Amino acid sequence: MAAAASQRFAELGSTQAVPFVAADVGGTHARVGLVRQVNAGSAAVAVERYDKYVCADFPNLGVLLKHFLQSIGDVPVQRVSIACAGVAVGDTLVNANLPWAVSLAEIRSEIDVADVALVNDFEAVACATHYLRASECVLLPGDAEAAANGPTLIVGPGTGLGAAVRIPGRHRPIVLATEAGQAALAPGNELEIEILRVLMRQSAHVSNESALSGPGLVQIYNALCAIRGAQPHLRAPASITEAALSAHDPLATETLNLFCAWLGGVVGDLALSCGARGGVHLAGGILPHIRQFLLHSNFSARFLAKGVMRPVLERIPVSLIDHGQLGVIGAACWMLDARDDDG
Repeated sequence: MAAAASQRFAELGSTQAVPFVAADVGGTHARVGLVRQVNAGSAAVAVERYDKYVCADFPNLGVLLKHFLQSIGDVPVQRVSIACAGVAVGDTLVNANLPWAVSLAEIRSEIDVADVALVNDFEAVACATHYLRASECVLLPGDAEAAANGPTLIVGPGTGLGAAVRIPGRHRPIVLATEAGQAALAPGNELEIEILRVLMRQSAHVSNESALSGPGLVQIYNALCAIRGAQPHLRAPASITEAALSAHDPLATETLNLFCAWLGGVVGDLALSCGARGGVHLAGGILPHIRQFLLHSNFSARFLAKGVMRPVLERIPVSLIDHGQLGVIGAACWMLDARDDDG
């Protein structure tokens, strides 16, 4: 998928448009690219340089971006577009998952670039999916003909749980950023109710991403151990998924099954809430690593288990996107669209 998608953006050719920087900043990694508009009037971009950084290795986002700018030498950069989880309030970003606070004024000062813009990370991903030809893995085929005419939901777990809606527009899609990850988590069976009770001992508000994210996977595992009377010995999301995929740890396998099924239920709720007749794209950093497990899990069954709405959901195609540069491309596409609207 990564090669095919990159080809989709690169095959349009290169122009003399001034390159700019686009970044996709998550709670664990920051992906930064030097990008160039491939055709005047188009939001499609070519990625000319791409690097991935560990956020915790840098004292703040400005220093991280400055490191990338220094690595590309004398290339003149006058614009920076940053896709980041959270909500911009004035000059700062409200976010629970980043290792440091984000201030646009501080970033502008650090990198000496005046035109720095911020967009929600899943809003950026939604912008990029408009330019993708196909998804790598179809979980539910749905009704492709009907799907072309409705809103599309983009959702996925990583360090948090992100979601956005892409709505068809007259000239270009309209993208609605959401904070669905912060909505209250709804259980779908007795075991999930028990897990929710355990999680509520730690916090009065248990959000969707409290369970459906990397840290959430650990929360489910710990809660399940408490319910089963077992001593937890796995500490990181990667350790739990590795143990589940190798089938060496029954509690890890049960945890990942719960995670996939619960995610299916929440995504089904979101699809109904936004009228996602155009389909659902699953993104985020976790799902590509558990692709085959997800395919054979109860994700699809829980996605469809919405009572009288099941026939509606059966018509919605659900697919998995696996493209590491998608957030960077989306941040760039978003900035080009925004500048075109302003002009």
